[in-house]
Amino acid sequence: MAKSARNFLLLFTAAVLAFSPHGLLGATKKKKPHVAPAATPAVTPAPPPPNPQPDANGELQLAAWGAIVIDGLTGKTLYERNADAPQYPASTTKIMTALLVIEEGNLDHEVECTLEDSKIGESSLELKPGQHFTRRQMLYGLMLKSANDVAYALGRDNAGTAAAFAEKMTRRAKELGATNTHFMNPNGLHNPDHYTTPRDLALIARAAMQQPFFRQVVSTRSYDWTVEGAINPLHNHNRLLERFPGCTGVKTGYTIPAQQVLVSAAMRGNNEVISVVMHTDKPGIWNDSMLLLSYGLDQLTQTATASATGNQ
Repeated sequence: MAKSARNFLLLFTAAVLAFSPHGLLGATKKKKPHVAPAATPAVTPAPPPPNPQPDANGELQLAAWGAIVIDGLTGKTLYERNADAPQYPASTTKIMTALLVIEEGNLDHEVECTLEDSKIGESSLELKPGQHFTRRQMLYGLMLKSANDVAYALGRDNAGTAAAFAEKMTRRAKELGATNTHFMNPNGLHNPDHYTTPRDLALIARAAMQQPFFRQVVSTRSYDWTVEGAINPLHNHNRLLERFPGCTGVKTGYTIPAQQVLVSAAMRGNNEVISVVMHTDKPGIWNDSMLLLSYGLDQLTQTATASATGNQ
């Protein structure tokens, strides 16, 4: 990891612990320290304006410290804020995990769970040693439940060890143009050497959304996770699937150092945009993303209209 990026993140994490009495950060504005009151409890957000417009300084009113929205077809940037500043991705890491597993293919291959897998904590599906699941089934557990043990098992199965899989993730990110990204694990559990940027995360998500099965998984609202005949209904954490018309995915994330993170995508007609918000709060995770998606889709619609009328 480059010393400058590592130092940035170490100082960033220190600021979280030193300045926030609750260990959480709230919203911060561009070019201001990452110091604010504790994150606001989740509430149901109001819909974004139908035609969101930047302020006089060209800024959208976002709580997120880092953000971007791109054209899903061309990759063109439509709006950005601190898009190249390194941030912790939390569970949005699993977008890359899923992409590598899908690119490997053979989704009906059965993964045998190990004791090592079962010890991965926090969000999990409580895998037990000796259990068998297909990659296809595990991808639903990965992206809907955001199961850390499933991510670990998929990575270990793919590359031999989770550490070797993380190296594959970093190499693949660089191939996609995500050159300011470094992964240390398949699940996004906090590690100071595990980081990306809004721009890089958008590039990774764009590549993943080009995979039909990935799109199917991240647009699924619920899935029945079945173990020995017992059904455990899994529900997608991405509330925009219900709240934002045309939403097509993709993944939420949260840790204390990362705060709220969301990669989302939406279509309008033939246009699709992908947005990323990093280090935001609640309800910012939803409001920021809806504002970015609305803005991006409006920009593409206006461009298409101008092109059709010859007023480019």
